[in-house]
Amino acid sequence: MKYILGSGSPRRKELLGMILPEFTVMPSRFDEDGMQRDGMDACQIVCALSQQKAKEVFARFREENPEREICVIGGDTIVVSPDGEVMGKPSSREDAARMLRQLSGSTHQVITAVTVMALSDGQVMEKVFPVSTDVTFYPLGETEIERYLDTGEPFDKAGSYGIQGYGGLLVERIAGDYNNVVGLPVARLMREMREMGLLA
Repeated sequence: MKYILGSGSPRRKELLGMILPEFTVMPSRFDEDGMQRDGMDACQIVCALSQQKAKEVFARFREENPEREICVIGGDTIVVSPDGEVMGKPSSREDAARMLRQLSGSTHQVITAVTVMALSDGQVMEKVFPVSTDVTFYPLGETEIERYLDTGEPFDKAGSYGIQGYGGLLVERIAGDYNNVVGLPVARLMREMREMGLLA
């Protein structure tokens, strides 16, 4: 069985290494900006993104290796602000500052959806599951927001912060899986893969 992480995220790579000693990184080429989202709620959006990313990698690998047993793990993370805005990665410094102001002094949701697609014993299997964690921020002043933006950390992260870095200094408390906020709920993933017969 060849295991593939369909994401270029170094954080997901590090977390997946906790349960898989050997896997290949093959970032998805799926264009998430082109996906229709009309009428979908936050959970449906993140599940669809995760699924499409995994499917693209699965199809691309199988084109070249049609008989090879394979397991692709795809993931997507979004932040849902207290007023329901689905926050992806910021488009600019100003956008990042706007997001952080919205999250300041309140509780938001971080939803990571994981898709596991596998070809095993001639059968294609697929499992998609979302995991949600509540994150509460301390009230943030403008100086604190500007200092955090100056670290450069927010610009490639959903919701404009990374809890495993300087962004952890903004967080008062969390309720749920910490690794889910980092980008991969690896404890749940391990159990799902065992249930599918893809992990010992």
